[in-house]
Amino acid sequence: MVNTKKRGKTPILTPEETRQLFDSIPTDTLIGLRDRALIAVMVYTFGRVTAVTSMKVKDYHPVGKRWWVRLHEKGGKRHEMPAHHTLEQYLDEYLDAAGIRDQAKTPLFRTFQGGRKRIMTANPMLQTYGWQMVQRRATAAGIRTKICNHTFRGTGITTYLSNNGTLEKAQQMAAHESPRTTKLYDRTNDAMSLDEVEKIII
Repeated sequence: MVNTKKRGKTPILTPEETRQLFDSIPTDTLIGLRDRALIAVMVYTFGRVTAVTSMKVKDYHPVGKRWWVRLHEKGGKRHEMPAHHTLEQYLDEYLDAAGIRDQAKTPLFRTFQGGRKRIMTANPMLQTYGWQMVQRRATAAGIRTKICNHTFRGTGITTYLSNNGTLEKAQQMAAHESPRTTKLYDRTNDAMSLDEVEKIII
């Protein structure tokens, strides 16, 4: 029987590829710390690149004993969720190195200028530049999957669901209006299909 179930087209990374990407980014430079933190926000919050590049420093803030991330999504929706411990680590290391924690109303992810001695500016990273950075980092990490704007959104959702997360919670975390939209990002069945194919032992 042909499977006619509607399936999204967003290519995603496996958890191994995602770790490979994080591990490949040099953290001895401020640019590297910025890029790793930006990608981590997309992975761990399911955030769109537009929402992430437009974040202010104050959008990473404490609530009780935990740190939270605030995103401003499409349609003016404000979306907040607690930061994963790895995301906390990456954001803290970037903010400490950048020295901008007390600049609450300024851009969180900024551009750099200059030659070898790159200097961080006060200007926000544009969506286009952020997207180009992600592609460069993925290529440098040796990742062959052709990533797109929503790859990390799909990666986060699929990884969450494959670890017994619920579709309802994934929908809330992704700030989707409908669970059908969230389901389009789910690739857990891809792994199951591959397992079945590998049973054809010849």
